[in-house]
Amino acid sequence: MTESCLPIIWRDNKLYLLDQRLLPHEETYVEIANLRDCALAITEMVVRGAPCIGFTAIYGMALWVKGQSKLSIENCRTACDEMISARPTAVNLSFEVNRCFDIMKDSIKMNADIEVIFRDLVAFGDEQIKQSNEKNTCMAQVGFSELKKLFGDRKWNLMTHCNTGFLACGSLGTALGVISHAHSLGHVEHVYADETRPYLQGTRLTAFELSKEKIPYSIVVEGAASYLLSHGKVDAIFVGADRIASNGDTANKIGTATLAIVASHYKVPFYVVAPISSFDLTIPDGKHIEIEMRAINEITELKGIKLAPAGAHSINPSFDVTDHKLITGIICEKGLITPSRAGDLVRVVTL
Repeated sequence: MTESCLPIIWRDNKLYLLDQRLLPHEETYVEIANLRDCALAITEMVVRGAPCIGFTAIYGMALWVKGQSKLSIENCRTACDEMISARPTAVNLSFEVNRCFDIMKDSIKMNADIEVIFRDLVAFGDEQIKQSNEKNTCMAQVGFSELKKLFGDRKWNLMTHCNTGFLACGSLGTALGVISHAHSLGHVEHVYADETRPYLQGTRLTAFELSKEKIPYSIVVEGAASYLLSHGKVDAIFVGADRIASNGDTANKIGTATLAIVASHYKVPFYVVAPISSFDLTIPDGKHIEIEMRAINEITELKGIKLAPAGAHSINPSFDVTDHKLITGIICEKGLITPSRAGDLVRVVTL
């Protein structure tokens, strides 16, 4: 992957984010100068994808620290809470920011200089992206092995929803990482990428990534899933996750639950691919996941062009929750979890 495609660049003590709102036609970077710029970039989806949101927030906290004349545990906690509020559903954001808080808190107790804390946070961000690539490579290998068990050595037709590639992860992707890995080994016949309404991450971003990797693909509207699956066009489906509850219920981009229901009806394997940082063992099930509601105009307009009648209202949840009983398996860096088996998820994650 060339630097021109990297979603996050830290260079010369500055943070640059690839503006994913402008893809695939413009590859423009936005410089982030402070915590509020960083939080706004997350809220407005300059950067998106649960892993990248978390990594971006780490560098945002480093920028905040660098701009302070004095640090206390109290003002660090306030700054962290402000960052966490940028998007409520993806657990990676709070997971990484709370780890930043631990670094800051421990350093303050040791009377460390602000510059030292700043450098420690930057190093922490660098290390998390490096580890993400290693973990996602492991998940890709697990997913590939699972496909080989199911379908043997032939080429496979796969489907995905939203965007889970390098744009979402800062490295090899999660769900799309499985597909990329399978393609590199010559086992992908075709990929069907859901357009993913209303923000079109599939049309704009997944298609962009598949094109970059020269993987054969077609963009499909979400309403076409039943047609494709009923005609035997799809062997397996891979999606990502923004938050996974203790019982395996999974929050992901809106439309994921519908796809899982259709897959269950046609008996097409449905896999969630996500790192441990996406698991939230503090909640028992998906009913406890806060669902982010986004602006009306994301549905009623497209890049400023009015689509709906004047005054039209919309309901725009950014995520839905897929019941764990509809998920064939959850693939994380520790292996394959069968969420329908009581306690399997908690047992694997806490090993």
